[in-house]
Amino acid sequence: MKAVKNVLDAGSLLGECPRWHEPSSSLYWVDITGKTLNSWQPASGVRQSLTLSEEIGCFVFRKTNGLVAALRSGFVFIDSIESGRITPICDPESDKPHNRFNDGRCDALGRFWAGSVYSPKDKSDAWIYMLDNQLDCRRMAGPLLTSNGIAFSPDNQTLYYADTPQHTIYACDFDLEHAQLTNRRVFHRFPFGQGRPDGCAVDEAGCYWTALYEGAAVVRLSPGGVLLETIDLPVKYPTMVAFGGSDCSTLFITSCRQACSEEELESYPESGSIFAIEVEVKGLKENLFVL
Repeated sequence: MKAVKNVLDAGSLLGECPRWHEPSSSLYWVDITGKTLNSWQPASGVRQSLTLSEEIGCFVFRKTNGLVAALRSGFVFIDSIESGRITPICDPESDKPHNRFNDGRCDALGRFWAGSVYSPKDKSDAWIYMLDNQLDCRRMAGPLLTSNGIAFSPDNQTLYYADTPQHTIYACDFDLEHAQLTNRRVFHRFPFGQGRPDGCAVDEAGCYWTALYEGAAVVRLSPGGVLLETIDLPVKYPTMVAFGGSDCSTLFITSCRQACSEEELESYPESGSIFAIEVEVKGLKENLFVL
């Protein structure tokens, strides 16, 4: 395996949701605290950024054009970074002022699954929702402290999600057609003090890759939840991974800068950057929101 490279000094306070946009050969990501949606084209070096009035937790690309994003105020359409035109869809947590959306992705039928985070973290009050292709929204799982790491197995029979402060990733049997979750079990639980599971991606072999926030590493877990591989990183707070590049075998990694103390910034000066490494397996391509 090749070495990890710092491919972009993004300067993100809380970089998250890296996502490869195949039509433009660009990497998109968000800075949650910085309230921006960003893109970068590696071949040309062109960068674009859209500043929002609130935090953006995650987004998915639409099959037609534009994006669907999960903001603090709920689900919205975003036409493009260039136009910045936003159309509200719904806010399933309008009664939860302490919550904001955090992590999510589309399933194989083009429905957007996104979870929230309960910022005080003194109780479990974060949830996972599904926005379907008729723009109806349903609560699907929870309660959690921080919803993270939502992903699907290659055969669409398993849905994964993490509760980051609990250091735990769960797996559920997934009925794709009826969008039903059953038989929740612990997929992998990390020891306390060695990093927490944050954002993730799944490869073609069905292995689950996750960034270990505060653990300075990315790990690969087998479909059975066994730790297969650890990739050390030059940042303490990696946040999420995404497969991209011409053959979907480049693993991009976002990171956080705002969590670093002054001493940590001296030890990890590249915090907030985006990293990449060429891996020996291809990742699953991201599903598009069908509407």
